[in-house]
Parts: sequence; structure tokens; C-alpha cells
Amino acid sequence: MSQDIKVDNPFQPLITETNNDPAQLQSRYETHRNGRNAAQTAQILDTDHFAGWKLDTVLMRMEGPHREEGFVDPRNCLVFWARPTAVIREMIAMIQRELQIVAPTLWTMPNDCLHMTILEAAHSLTEEQIQNLVTILETSKTVSTSEIANYALAHRCRVVKPMISFDASAMALSFVPAAGEGGSGDDTADGYTYHDLRRDIFDLVRKAGVRVESRYSVPSAHITIARFITQNGFTTEDNQVDHSKVKLVIEKINDLNRKLQEEYWPQADGSIPAGGEWKLGQERGLVIRRGRLWYGGGEDVQVGEGF
Repeated sequence: MSQDIKVDNPFQPLITETNNDPAQLQSRYETHRNGRNAAQTAQILDTDHFAGWKLDTVLMRMEGPHREEGFVDPRNCLVFWARPTAVIREMIAMIQRELQIVAPTLWTMPNDCLHMTILEAAHSLTEEQIQNLVTILETSKTVSTSEIANYALAHRCRVVKPMISFDASAMALSFVPAAGEGGSGDDTADGYTYHDLRRDIFDLVRKAGVRVESRYSVPSAHITIARFITQNGFTTEDNQVDHSKVKLVIEKINDLNRKLQEEYWPQADGSIPAGGEWKLGQERGLVIRRGRLWYGGGEDVQVGEGF
């Protein structure tokens, strides 16, 4: 039986506030990620108050110097992902290598596990609870799993302008919804955006009878690429934060973001270099995935067709 669902779509307000204008929507995404990076930079470089990286306490029990043999992440999820194209995965691998020059102990997401979360339906549940949700989804008489996984085939959207976003715990490669850059030639002219896709997937999942309990709906389109699991390499001999080494990480991020802007953002002639745009569902279709997948694990429920 379907669950009683009374939640309004959390993605619609931003579309309404921006008058369904891709340029305004992109601006809101840019404001979010630029403001967050600026705030995090100020906090991390505050030598009077920064007490070290915020370690992922679950991941550090699975990887690195504090690894606990036999530990299993208890958190199970049900998510809807987009997998990046090969050229974007190559870009991420380059960024990860560069970051590890100044942060050798940084844990990096394996290349074949990279993903952008379009919608998180459930998180931190038991296997049985997730199985119940998957059963509801797979037996729905109103929406099929293939309809959701293949939704991007007929609803094309692009994201552009890759940039590293970060905080004291993790780093991500973020994008913003496209707004006519690069002369895409699409009849829609980016009228259908990544945020529209998030809204529609939410509605489809809810229509199927699954209660959506996502942690966030902020204007962000990102792929987590690295996490901190140890302070090793960032402390002095007396176990205090080595702020000079912390500063090197921020400087490296800034250098890489300048490189990304120069090499992958829209060029003066209006073109977009390979890797500078990503059409969701390109090469690999959308993915419905379940399980212990915070760090790339889990198993597929349904995979859509790529284009």
C-alpha cells in the first residue's frame, strides 16, 4: 500500500521565484556555491578558531589509519543519481591528483563510484526499511522504475561551469544549470533545467507512493570527490593544527578553480570545451540505487538508457 504523502515539492519554489528563467536560476546556484566557498574559506583560514578538519567518522572506520576490520556502514539509502561522462571523470581524477599533492591523506572517491545526486528519497535507514521502499517503487501502478530512470531521455538538461566547492569535511566538483551558453542548438534553449529535473523526479517518486525524506534541496549540483578522514599531515609536533599546511590546501583549490574556469568554462568565441558541459543522462542513463552507498557502494535498482 502507498504511504500517505502530503509534502509539497521543495524544488518548485525556486523555479517560481526565478520566473522559470534559466539565467536567474543559474545565478541562484552561483550565489549559493560562491557564498559557501567564501564562508568556508574564512572559517578554515581563521587561525584563532579553526581546530582541524571535520573528519568523516564513519568512513574513517572503513578506510585509512583508523580502519576497523569488519566494520560495516549501518546507513542504507535510496537515491536517484546521474553518472558523469568519461571526460568529466578524467577531469575529476586530475583534480584529485592535484589535491593530494598538498593533502596526501585525503580520501578520494573511486572513479567508477562518482555520481551526482538528483534526489535522495531516504537515508540512514536499515536494509529492511529500504527494501520496503524499493518494493513500493517497483510495484507502483502509477509510475514505473524505468519511467523514472529514463526520464532524462525526453527531458534534456545541461549543467556547466565546473568548480570545486568545499568545506572543512569534504570537496566536490560543482556545476550550475546551463542558461544558453555555447549555442547548444537545443530547441528548448535550456528552458528545461537541472532544477526542473530535480523537481520532476521528486514528483515521480512521490507519485509512485514513496515518501521522500531528503536531507536538502539547496541549489547545488555537485559530485563529492574527496573527504577528510585523518588530521595526519596537518598537525605540528605538539599536535596542534599546522595552519600553514591548511592554507596550502585552500590555495591549491583556488589555483584549480582558476584552471577550471580558463579551460572548461564558456570561451570568448562562445564555445564550451569538452568537459565544460554535462547533459544529464549522457553516455549513462539515470540510476536508481539502494544500499550502503555514501561512498559509492550499494546496488542498482534500475539504470536508464544513455544517449
